[in-house]
Amino acid sequence: MTIPQEELRSLSREQSERLVSVRRDLHRHPELGFTETRTAARIAETLARLGIPHRTGVAKTGVLATIRGTGRGANGDGRAVLLRADMDGLPLSELNEVPYRSESDGMMHACGHDGHVSILLGAAELLHATRDRWAGTIRLAFQPGEEGFGGAVPLIEQGALADPDCGSAFALHIWNSLPVGTIGIRPGPAMAAVDEFTITVVGRGGHASEPFATADPIVATAAVVGALQTIVSRNLDAQDAAVCTVGSMHGGTTHNIIPERAELVGTLRSFRPEVREILRRRVTEISEGIAASYGCRAAVNLHPGYPATVNDGAMSALATRAAAGVVGDGKVTPAKPVMGGEDFSYFLQKVPGAMMFLGSANAERGLAHPHHSPRFDFDEACLPTGVELMCSVALRALAEGP
Repeated sequence: MTIPQEELRSLSREQSERLVSVRRDLHRHPELGFTETRTAARIAETLARLGIPHRTGVAKTGVLATIRGTGRGANGDGRAVLLRADMDGLPLSELNEVPYRSESDGMMHACGHDGHVSILLGAAELLHATRDRWAGTIRLAFQPGEEGFGGAVPLIEQGALADPDCGSAFALHIWNSLPVGTIGIRPGPAMAAVDEFTITVVGRGGHASEPFATADPIVATAAVVGALQTIVSRNLDAQDAAVCTVGSMHGGTTHNIIPERAELVGTLRSFRPEVREILRRRVTEISEGIAASYGCRAAVNLHPGYPATVNDGAMSALATRAAAGVVGDGKVTPAKPVMGGEDFSYFLQKVPGAMMFLGSANAERGLAHPHHSPRFDFDEACLPTGVELMCSVALRALAEGP
């Protein structure tokens, strides 16, 4: 790496106050997927002030920026690496009583994306200021619509990995399952593939006092819920991790009517494509079979979501070396696979790279609530660590990567 680690650390820490200020401003003004206009404007304003070339309006509200190193040996045909931060918040009302509490009704940054943007802007400033000391190109992608909208796909289609072609891609996720001052990285599947399902069970309604004259979809639906739990326990190898969860069940209107239909909504999580296919197939087979046994019929609609986020082995090793330089060997942990989904997976289907987990929890300060909680918050001491990590990984990838 062309810049000493101690210097990267010092430059990152010098940004601490500014990083917190940017994060808190974004936290006060969360925006949902593909509506991140204020966030994008703040990003573009910062990039323009720094003199970093950038494009706005990519994938509707995304921002792409490019920093070209001018150090010895730099040329347009050299290595290129992508660093990505997601921008969107969640449709959630914040319960934290903090000065930077969300000012937008029913919206909140409850997953750390405000921190991701702050970190990548900090990395942009540091990398741009030192561009005469490294060779190659660093692409910065501020991505809209990660929370279920799949914003990575149109961002890639509109050039996130091109001009020049990026040979690797990296992202970090602020992570309240790890204490602040630690970093988690693992090769292979890091986050799960996500599918959703809707099951509509149709029967024959009637009076609740005469169930024999009906085909009760409530009873059939209850049986389906129980049977679905056997997919993981009885259809998968015990070594394969997977989840089948029913998150919503609706049917009927009052106490004395057996309804015509009932509905289930749920999610499937998996790491391997073969397991994903078994989950999908068995949900349909079990639902249709159980419903039929109760004199009902089931209509199953599967809604494919993000693929698994699979870290490249060599790039995970590179990221681990970079992380060790940032926090020390003893504070880099092999991250556990996470059943949550991430559309950074689409970047990793195109080029080798890694998703890294930046420890952000501080239980002593009450900053350990889980992601997507209305009380989610994190220790902002992780922000300069995140800047140092992103810069270290990018510079290592340019020096050593594909």
